[in-house]
Amino acid sequence: MTNLLRLLKKNGRIVKLLFVAVLTTIMWFLPIDAFGIEGLTVLQQRIIALFVFAATMWILEAVPAWTTSLLIIVLMLLTVSTSGISFLISDIPKTELINYKTIMATFADQTVMLFLGGFILALVASKSGVDITLARAMLRPFGTRPRVVLFGFILVTAVFSMFVSNTATAAMMLTFLTPVLRSLPADEKGRTALALAIPIGANIGGMATPIGTPPNGIALGYLNNTEGLNLGIGFDQWTMVMTPLMLAILVFAWFLLSKMFPFKADSVQLKIIGGAKKGWRTTVIYITLALTIALWMFEKETGINSYIVALIPVGIFSLTRIIKSGDLKEIDWSVLWMVAGGFALGVGMDKTGLAKTLVQAIPFNEWPVLIVIVGSGVICWLLSTFISNSAAAALMVPILAAVGKGMGPMLDEFGGIGTLLIGIALSASFAMALPISTPPNAISYSTGLIKSSQMCTVGIIIGIVSLALGYATLVFIGRTGFFG
Repeated sequence: MTNLLRLLKKNGRIVKLLFVAVLTTIMWFLPIDAFGIEGLTVLQQRIIALFVFAATMWILEAVPAWTTSLLIIVLMLLTVSTSGISFLISDIPKTELINYKTIMATFADQTVMLFLGGFILALVASKSGVDITLARAMLRPFGTRPRVVLFGFILVTAVFSMFVSNTATAAMMLTFLTPVLRSLPADEKGRTALALAIPIGANIGGMATPIGTPPNGIALGYLNNTEGLNLGIGFDQWTMVMTPLMLAILVFAWFLLSKMFPFKADSVQLKIIGGAKKGWRTTVIYITLALTIALWMFEKETGINSYIVALIPVGIFSLTRIIKSGDLKEIDWSVLWMVAGGFALGVGMDKTGLAKTLVQAIPFNEWPVLIVIVGSGVICWLLSTFISNSAAAALMVPILAAVGKGMGPMLDEFGGIGTLLIGIALSASFAMALPISTPPNAISYSTGLIKSSQMCTVGIIIGIVSLALGYATLVFIGRTGFFG
């Protein structure tokens, strides 16, 4: 038994890959009647097998999450597209196959471009030191009183996370916080509060904008798809609703941390070294940053949609040579692949008719609508606690998009399909109970100031409260027709 455990530990990745391969193969070749779904086709069965492949790969983390997303696109092109392997598609009518251009287009989806623009902004801000200058200016008003400084760290981290990846934000804020933590006594409970402020701010802050975190983009991609729901939800609409919700959750989190880990110290001294480089390039960066955010916030007035606005800084920074070809290597391409992989799964479910078949096979019409809405959010929240929130959203949003279409007017009382899909995105951001739940959690846990039990307690309390506030807000706003 001991030898077996050692073998599994040593070859864990191989064992995981073999398990995924066997399970996917079983789903691929299982007799169609075994699924018990009336009208299921061979092509739809293949999409189910690929969905199982994606789910198990993302959950087991046999390979990096972005690799799984890339494999999904490649496997779909080879097995269910009009340009697939001949012997695999020869017996399937060409009209049933998915156009290979449609699958390949998922990586150039408008939502992927939105994230690309956001990443370029973050890259340039970091490279130029503008992010440090902004952080110093934003933290200065909070003075030296410990509880006020704590709120400042939560809020500033959240604001940065609205536009910069939560991982990069957490790493930057921890750099600022480290000297403060060292200056406080070892028995100071407030050190734990400050260390927890970073992941809480980074995780919750991302919910406030469409580019704040991948689940937002995945949900928005389905809601705004011109060939699908076509709700036309703008950057400004999303931000107007989510920012007040974000602030409410942050205030609760601040209150919770203050009570659980009260400060003994009378003051906290904060020193941030470094800043923006002087020169015309920095001026261009500030102007471009302000212009981009303004265009995002006034999308309706200008008529320029947020996806096009996202490419404006790319053009300006390329033209002025603020970014060069070498800088593109620093972009988090893995996130873009994750988003594209999620869209590819959705394309497969939609174009093969699997989504419609599943909705007809499962009696959603007989289930209480609130159970479907909140239950899906809780499942996503639990799933995101153990796997990346991007992977959880990529798995659940395509399914819930199909469910939402099938339920139709039944959802209107609770805010429509927007409540269903946006609820999934928010639920993924609310999952922060374990060190492995999100990169900011892991970064904060690495300080050695937080016990797993403390992170778990705080994460579960904030998660439950956030879910309640989030769905209450979505239902209220949804009933007004604000999201279309």
